Amino acid sequence: MPAATPNSFRSFTPVSEDGTSANSQGIATLLDAEKEASQIVAKAREYRNQRLKDARGEASKEIEQLRAKKDALFREFEEQHSGDSSSSQVEVDKATKASLEQIEASFEANSADVVKKLLERVIQVQPQLHRNLEARS
Repeated sequence: MPAATPNSFRSFTPVSEDGTSANSQGIATLLDAEKEASQIVAKAREYRNQRLKDARGEASKEIEQLRAKKDALFREFEEQHSGDSSSSQVEVDKATKASLEQIEASFEANSADVVKKLLERVIQVQPQLHRNLEARS
């Protein structure tokens, strides 16, 4: 093989012992490394996706547990305070009844006096000219 000269345009490709060129062997090594790297990246993506799925599953379980706990607390609160609404209703009914009794007692006490005053006003009529007619005269 001729020696490579610096001014030569012909490329120098060393040949390995088995007869293949060193460049093709290097390319094959690079392709193998790239293939291995893509497999590692694919495994990492699968691992990440699996972790995301697991995290979502755990989160949904925690959400369901929290929802069940809060529902139970709400039902307990509702049961404790539902009795209060019936007792509140009883108190409102008592107050309404007392107020009605007071109004009826006031009516009974003052109805005769009110009727008397109304009749006096109806019976005592004092005819007068309208103020507009008085102004013309």
